[in-house]
Amino acid sequence: MSTDRQTELAESLELVREQIREGCRAAGRNPAEVRLLAVTKTFPAVDAALLTDLGVTDLAENRDQEAGAKATEVSSMRPDVRVRWHMVGRLQRNKARSVVRWADEVQSVDSIRLAEALGKAVRAAKERGERDQPLDVLVQVSLDDEETARARGGCPLPELPALAENLTQSGDLRLRGLMAVAPLGTDAGEAFSRLAAAREKFLEDHPGAVELSAGMSGDLEQAIACGSTCVRVGTALLGRRGLASP
Repeated sequence: MSTDRQTELAESLELVREQIREGCRAAGRNPAEVRLLAVTKTFPAVDAALLTDLGVTDLAENRDQEAGAKATEVSSMRPDVRVRWHMVGRLQRNKARSVVRWADEVQSVDSIRLAEALGKAVRAAKERGERDQPLDVLVQVSLDDEETARARGGCPLPELPALAENLTQSGDLRLRGLMAVAPLGTDAGEAFSRLAAAREKFLEDHPGAVELSAGMSGDLEQAIACGSTCVRVGTALLGRRGLASP
């Protein structure tokens, strides 16, 4: 069964990589500039392990309670593989202590209060010997209207400078760039164009924070055209129905 699943994943992976290559060709970019982040949420640890066998070692989750156990399980199945785990879902402050135990990067930092909670959690994890490195973070920028942003999360663009400055002052968090999700029911290309403009201004103050995590299964070409350096792909890679949780 795992052999059949690995074949299925290998075929999907090649299709996704070709989609990335095509998006880069259209945008006049080098495909090496765009990293694939496999979103393994709701899929079992064995699928994540099979992806590592195919060379995909950047894996993402959106629920702390699922991710921690999965990261441990994958580590036991593939002890010689260095997996880099990313938190991409909306994160509550009370989950900060838990998430820093397994995450190498949190892409969904959207408030100073969350940033402070994560920084405190990293310091505590260092004291307990659970971490020896800062936590990489991206600021999740909201491209939604105000009402939708409250439900989906994300830092409003006017608040981005203050949040980014707060992160640069932390010795326990390392600001690496921006993340965004295209608004539902709107033109992704237009939304990502607004993101690109905001990023241009952001980079004037934070030239080292060059990561731009934007684009998913249905809109990665538009994101690549607007400068994305990391696409988050779940459905196109793993399918539509996960097995790890309801």
